[in-house]
Amino acid sequence: MFIYPKKLHFNIVPIYIEIYKKTIRLFLITILYLCQNLVLHMKKHFTIFFLLIFISAVSAQNEQFLKRELIFQGDTLPYRILFPENYDTSQSYPLVLFLHGAGERGNDNQIQLIHGSALFLNQANRLKFPAIVIYPQCPKNKYWAPIESRENGFSYVNTKKPTEPMQLVIRLIKHIEKNEAVDHRRMYVLGLSMGGMGTFDLVCRYPRLFAAAVPICGGVLVDRLKKIKKLPVRIYHGSEDTVVSPEHSKNAYIELKANGSQDVELIIIPGVGHDSWNLAFKQEDFLSWIFSNKKR
Repeated sequence: MFIYPKKLHFNIVPIYIEIYKKTIRLFLITILYLCQNLVLHMKKHFTIFFLLIFISAVSAQNEQFLKRELIFQGDTLPYRILFPENYDTSQSYPLVLFLHGAGERGNDNQIQLIHGSALFLNQANRLKFPAIVIYPQCPKNKYWAPIESRENGFSYVNTKKPTEPMQLVIRLIKHIEKNEAVDHRRMYVLGLSMGGMGTFDLVCRYPRLFAAAVPICGGVLVDRLKKIKKLPVRIYHGSEDTVVSPEHSKNAYIELKANGSQDVELIIIPGVGHDSWNLAFKQEDFLSWIFSNKKR
């Protein structure tokens, strides 16, 4: 016969309390984890959303530079062109040619606007310096100027003919001159890196075409510079440039001064590497100096 004990001690309540605490703790950890992931997920999507808005805004602004192409004997030169606001063909406007660097080569007719275009799209600048601005695009694996790239830097070649892309640029300039309201006394060329080399090359070939030139972190075969001793030239370079040595710009400046140039400036930006154009564009008189020059 089974006999119940007189008193049983079951310590159940503390056990259930502990299980309850652990369950609540696990539940809170799960909720926290889900909330964190939700926040990260939303943050990621908001970042992408605002990034897309920013890209769209920049793209919309860049669309003010109209897409065009110059086609000659089967060769195509993509270019973008910005006209002054309220463009009036009965007036005449300065023409600015901008030559991009090696990183912007291609045929998308877009990436060449990455540097400098904001300067010309700035509303205050557009009102103060109304101009026709052209941005041609050099094909991949080609150059604006005849140069050789070596392990220890660049060397320059003086060729009878310009490179194929530069030949198309010259045709483009003539086309714009003929068909648009261009002030022939106020034509300017500027460029950075490979485009700085192209700037030097172009003015050496056509020393009377432009009213001023701004080569940024470029270089040139200095023997050619005697042709442009009367041209206003402002040269920019970063002191710490390891891609294109600042010695190229220094040598160009020394040669121009030796040839009797009275209107050449060399601006070495201290502590700056190859991207010296960023600070050059921020110079207070960057545009005003360019547009102040007229062909004599």
